[in-house]
Amino acid sequence: MTDDGVLLLGCFLWATEGLDDDLTAYEDAVLALVPEHGGEVVQRLRTDGDTGRPHEIQVFRFPGQPALDAYVADPRRLALAEERDRVVARTELFPVSLL
Repeated sequence: MTDDGVLLLGCFLWATEGLDDDLTAYEDAVLALVPEHGGEVVQRLRTDGDTGRPHEIQVFRFPGQPALDAYVADPRRLALAEERDRVVARTELFPVSLL
């Protein structure tokens, strides 16, 4: 969290074997909700996923914890939980700083 309460987060996502494109489609859907909660997808990157690398790397900015909590609890996002469980093998979410 920055001094002004802004949350800057990094996220690594690993796709379930053979479901790289499905993970991307899922992320397209849920990330479209981020701006409605005051957040911003700062950067979204795709890797080749080889040798254990994550399929996607994302950086988010939220104005504070309540905004992130609202995004996480969004009913439209929660409605996609079954799809998320199918296509996402692993997720790591962590605070980051821009250099």
